Amino acid sequence: MSRHMFADRLERSTAPTLEAPIKCANCPIAERAVCAYCEPPELVELDQIKSYKSFEPGQEIVGAGEESVMVGSVVEGVVKLTKTLVDGRRQMVGLLFPSDFIGRAMRPTVEYDAVAATKVVLCAFPKSPFERLLKRTPHLEQRLLEMTLDELDAAREWLLLLGRKTAKEKVASFLCILAARTGEFEGADAGRKHFQIPISREDMADYLGLTIETVSRQITALRKDGVIEIDGPRRIVVSDLAELMETAGDDAEGGIIP
Repeated sequence: MSRHMFADRLERSTAPTLEAPIKCANCPIAERAVCAYCEPPELVELDQIKSYKSFEPGQEIVGAGEESVMVGSVVEGVVKLTKTLVDGRRQMVGLLFPSDFIGRAMRPTVEYDAVAATKVVLCAFPKSPFERLLKRTPHLEQRLLEMTLDELDAAREWLLLLGRKTAKEKVASFLCILAARTGEFEGADAGRKHFQIPISREDMADYLGLTIETVSRQITALRKDGVIEIDGPRRIVVSDLAELMETAGDDAEGGIIP
């Protein structure tokens, strides 16, 4: 796909439904996003070049091999990253959550397909103006470097999960990530969280290196153990966060939980 076709796709994406216009100073992801360390004048510059883009579930945001013309932060929703193998099969290689950065500054092309797993809102920046701002803004450059290193650490932890953990630990670890990144507490109970699994069982199996049947069995086992509750096709309620982390082989001081 050409640069112009990708730009047209972004332009055709629908505007997000927001109760009020979001400014950088009151953005819901401001403390975790790439702009977290920016000073007020720098936020003003970012505010001048940003735009919000909305994508429906299943809609491709950008494809591998395309010229990179936009970068940005996920404001709402979950983005699925996939790679097409030589034989035509697609492998899911990652998920992006609110505050995660999509795209690569200083890189000419995109390496992975990015598809909206849920309804997604992006805070998007044209790549060239963003790169110019990056070069003269140490706070922005430092934050982007930190996020890149965090992503590298997470990838290494994921290699550990795929290579060393049992099927039950893998599924529990994945649910821990979702609880940490997208879960909401149930009332005043700090021990219970609920969230939607944003991808299909097939994608989940591919991501964890398991079969669909194994994923289903392990989710059922966690339910029978009282660690989680299943409320509908994809809604999960974590009854005991500490127990889920223990099942995953992690603890509050480390592991793969972001």
